[in-house]
Amino acid sequence: MFYLQKTRKFFEANWLLRRCAATWKSLPDKASFANILRMDDKTLTKLTFPLQDLEKYYVSNVNTENFRIFNPSLDYIQWAELLFKPSKDHEIDYFSSAIRMDHAPLLSQPEVCFIGRSNVGKSCLLKALFSLAPEVEVRVSKTPGHTKKLNFFKVGKRFTMVDMPGYGYRAPQDFSEMVEAYLQERKNLKRTFLLVDGVTGIQEVDNTAVEMLEEFGIPYVLVLTKIDRAPKGLLLKNVLAIQDFVEKQTQGCFPQLFPVSSVEFSGIYLLRCFIAHVTGNLSITES
Repeated sequence: MFYLQKTRKFFEANWLLRRCAATWKSLPDKASFANILRMDDKTLTKLTFPLQDLEKYYVSNVNTENFRIFNPSLDYIQWAELLFKPSKDHEIDYFSSAIRMDHAPLLSQPEVCFIGRSNVGKSCLLKALFSLAPEVEVRVSKTPGHTKKLNFFKVGKRFTMVDMPGYGYRAPQDFSEMVEAYLQERKNLKRTFLLVDGVTGIQEVDNTAVEMLEEFGIPYVLVLTKIDRAPKGLLLKNVLAIQDFVEKQTQGCFPQLFPVSSVEFSGIYLLRCFIAHVTGNLSITES
């Protein structure tokens, strides 16, 4: 606890927080978890733990055990956010791109990658995760299939995040060769985040991606995007369907689903914390 108190003081005195106020005015109000902590408990839970917030809508016989497998304290979530804030000694920025594995940068730090079908909201999610570092350019397009390369973003010397081309509609012609080679050969890859649309749920093309990850034996996590667009009843239905799918038809998937909204920032803080955890930058001893 003393360590967390020290990190909290560091959080308050962080170099970035002392930068020009005009820079901060350009950031979304919900980008920083510090602003969320000032909200009422109901709003705090909804934005921080959206899966747990849905529990109240389910009937009593619905098993929601997997909703709380990764259940860090607010202190841990606040500490993890420091990793997503740039400073003099912690630069966060786009690093390079690659169209083939032999073009990929040789990096030693832990790595996580994001994959999903075209127009699932992958670039929007990355932009939300990097919202505290506005200088990071994550290109977001209304046109599906915009990402054609493996895009590498360095988070200081702590870890790397990789934006993968979307599969399905308008996927690059060499998508399979590019992505399969990366997933099989990248030794420092710690976790793959597979994005699923919160409105449509798991599609057949998503099943193909799951089968690929299962075949390669790669640990992965399902992230449910665009939850702000899904009517409550549909969202509840999709969450249960995906949880059931994960329990019965997967082995390498983390049992807990991560619902997110890149517009409302729901689930973004928890996902940041999980990324910090799986990359070895945050050892959580309570859950």
